[in-house]
Amino acid sequence: MFGDPQEREGIFKVTDRGELRYKYRIKREYFLHSAREVADGAICDAAIAALSGYDSFFIYYSFSSEADTHALIDKLIAAGKKVYLPRVEGREMSPVLYDGNADKLVKNRYGIQEPVGERAKGDVDVTVAPLLAVNSKGYRLGYGGGYYDRFFASGKGGLRVGLGYFLQYTEEFEGSENDEPLDLFISERGIIRFGR
Repeated sequence: MFGDPQEREGIFKVTDRGELRYKYRIKREYFLHSAREVADGAICDAAIAALSGYDSFFIYYSFSSEADTHALIDKLIAAGKKVYLPRVEGREMSPVLYDGNADKLVKNRYGIQEPVGERAKGDVDVTVAPLLAVNSKGYRLGYGGGYYDRFFASGKGGLRVGLGYFLQYTEEFEGSENDEPLDLFISERGIIRFGR
């Protein structure tokens, strides 16, 4: 549908995940500003169209060069959806209800904005996860902490969605034994569905 990522990348495969994280962080960082704004708008529109039938969302609060989630979060809240943001607690990650007031967010030790308040009870319909890269089987390359993989492995999270730019779609890595696959990858080029 979107071209074979292996053809785009050639047959070269980096086997060290640390090197891959560095490579895709740099690729994402140098994605042109004007193109990034257009891509972020297209990603937001595609996510709203694909996910509007769901009621509750556990979604990352983007920072740095991540695909922007701020507009998506605002639109979901305006549509009456429940939005939860992640808060790191030790080796685990908990959803905390977010009302759209950024003044209620505090930076954690990684510089990521997190919500204050009670952790949510129960589950959510959709989890939207950040990524540095994703492959054709739905395995994401994250930042290496394993927070989302542990969250998904616990049976929580509902529909698993990755947001990112198409330049992050690759076959340069395979999933490892602790990786949990996504159901969808939403980029500026549309939606890729995985057979989980």
